[in-house]
Amino acid sequence: MSFSAIPILDLSLANSPDTKPQLLLDLRHALLEVGFLYIKNTGIPPELVTRVISLGKSFFALPEHEKLKCEMVNAPSFLGYNKLGMEITRFATDWREQIDLSTPHPIPGPNDPLYRNLLAPNLWPDEDALPGFRAAYEEYMGLMGAMSMRFTALCAEAIGLPGDAFEGFFDGESQQHKLKIVKYPDLEELGVPEGVGEGQGVGPHKDSMLTSYLLQASHHRGLQVQNADGEWVDCPPMEGTFVVAIGQGMEALTQGVCQSTTHRVLSPQRGLGARYSIPFFQGVSYDATFESMDVPESVKALRKEILEKRGEKLDDIEFTFNKGMWSRLGEATLMNRIKSHPDVSERWYPEQLKQIREQQAEEERRFKEKEAEKARNSSAGVSVQPAAVAAH
Repeated sequence: MSFSAIPILDLSLANSPDTKPQLLLDLRHALLEVGFLYIKNTGIPPELVTRVISLGKSFFALPEHEKLKCEMVNAPSFLGYNKLGMEITRFATDWREQIDLSTPHPIPGPNDPLYRNLLAPNLWPDEDALPGFRAAYEEYMGLMGAMSMRFTALCAEAIGLPGDAFEGFFDGESQQHKLKIVKYPDLEELGVPEGVGEGQGVGPHKDSMLTSYLLQASHHRGLQVQNADGEWVDCPPMEGTFVVAIGQGMEALTQGVCQSTTHRVLSPQRGLGARYSIPFFQGVSYDATFESMDVPESVKALRKEILEKRGEKLDDIEFTFNKGMWSRLGEATLMNRIKSHPDVSERWYPEQLKQIREQQAEEERRFKEKEAEKARNSSAGVSVQPAAVAAH
C-alpha cells in the first residue's frame, strides 16, 4: 500500500541508547517506503531559524537594483540572485524568485577542472542594504551542514551500514552544501487570470545528491509529494520541523534501497500572498567518483518486497549518478546547473549548453511520447505508474 501522509521523526531520540533503536526502525520505514519525512528537535537554534526567515523575506523586499548586484549571471558559479521565471524544471518555467548560496570556497585556480567553478565565493547583498544577512546565513549553513552529516549517518545505520558509510563521498575541499531562499508569488501577483487553477512554483522533480532539508518559511501549503499510486500528498508547514527529501544520489549509492520521491510546489492561490521557503541541500565531494555501497542483502530484499507488492520496479536514476557517464560527480553537477539555468550558461558555458540542448530536445521528445501514451492508457482504463522525473 502506498503512503498517504508524511512521517514525523524526533531526532533527539538518537541521543539515548534506549530510544535510538526505534528511531532507526522508523527511519528505515521512511527511507524504504516514502522518501520524505519531517524531522524535529534537530539542534538548530529556534532563534536563528526565526532570524533566517525574517532576513530571507527582507531580501526580496530590497529594491531591484540591490538584488541585481548579486545576480547569478554575473559569475560562473551558479550562485546568486535569480529574477522571477529564470529557472526551468522538466521543460517548463518555475515561477519563483530566489537567491542561491553555498558553504564558502575560494575562487578556483586556472588549472582546476571546469566543474570547480561551482566552488566559489557567494554573491552577497550589500551589508548596508541588509545588515546581518551574511552573518546569519553563514552561521545557519554551517550548522545545517553539520546536522545533515549526522542525519546521513543515521540513515546509514537505519539500513544496516556503519555510521560512516557515506564519508567516502565527503571532503572539506570539494564538498559544497547549497541553500536557496525562495519566494513563490501568488497567482494574483503572477498575473494569472481568474479561473486558472494552478501555477508551477516548481515542476515535478526529484532532488539530486543525498538529502535536502526544507524550512517552510510561511504558512502556505503548496509542497506536494507523489505516492506510488500517482496521488499528490500535501506536505504542509509544521512549526519546529524541517522536511527532508531523500535525493537520487542516496538512492543510487544504496542500490535503490533508499527511495527518492517526486515532488512539486504549486503557486499560492490568488490573494494569499507569497509563499517563502529555504531549502538546504547536502552536498558530496565534486571530486568523488560513483561507487555504490554494499547494502546488506536482507535490506535490499525488504525494498524489493515493497516494490513487488506495489507492482513497481526501480526508477531510472537521474543522470548525475549514472555510473560511467561522468568521471567525477562535479562534471555531472555542472551539466545539471547548465541545464537549469540557460541564461548563466549562455554567458559562461556556451559549448556545454549547446550539447545540453541537443540532449534536451531528445529527452523532451521521449517525455512527450510517454505522456501521450499515459493519456491513451488512462482513457482506456489502464493503470500506469508515475514516470521518474529528472531532478533539476
